[in-house]
Amino acid sequence: MELQPVLAAACLLFTMGMFCSGLSDLRWMITAKSVENIQLLPFLATDANNLGCLGYGCLKPDRTLIIVNSIGAALQSLYILVYFYYSTTKREVLLKVLMVLALLAVAYGYFTCYFTDEDTRRSHVGLFCSSFTIVMYASPLADLAKVIRSRSTRCLSFPLTVTTFLASSSWTLYGLWLEDPYIMVPNVPGIVTSVVRLWLFWRYAPGQDNPYRPLHA
Repeated sequence: MELQPVLAAACLLFTMGMFCSGLSDLRWMITAKSVENIQLLPFLATDANNLGCLGYGCLKPDRTLIIVNSIGAALQSLYILVYFYYSTTKREVLLKVLMVLALLAVAYGYFTCYFTDEDTRRSHVGLFCSSFTIVMYASPLADLAKVIRSRSTRCLSFPLTVTTFLASSSWTLYGLWLEDPYIMVPNVPGIVTSVVRLWLFWRYAPGQDNPYRPLHA
């Protein structure tokens, strides 16, 4: 049995689970008409990562990368739009979104105009996307410090932690199978941070009467 289709299916399934975990945040924002306790950074980092990896998937080309990141970019953009709608600091949110879009636009122009060789361009785009993937996985680190200080995991989401572990593990194995370091290496931090968060759930088990926990943590 060919292993690549199995790994590709695992990447698709678990990454969609990770992306869809944000639907709980979306429902809460709409119900409460507020973005209180919801962080914008994970949405932005994930959306930038999806858009960058979509470009890398088109250059490679890799159908799994294209499908996963197309859906992911659409979902994250929806989350950001709803966050913007209910935010009381719309100017600040808009500025952050425009900064990320400007960075992606500049990067696209740079890679397109400066690197004429396709292999060289693909390598540099892959390196650029790797940095966004690492930022995406590192964005909840501030909450890990909060958990240790408060000795409580109320601000963490167990389903998101599990799906992140499964998705990052799948992509690491997929990159290893394809011998692509730009897929394999940046997903290793996702495994590490997920294991740390699982340990925190074991060490500081959440109580039964916890309030709402935003999933992007």
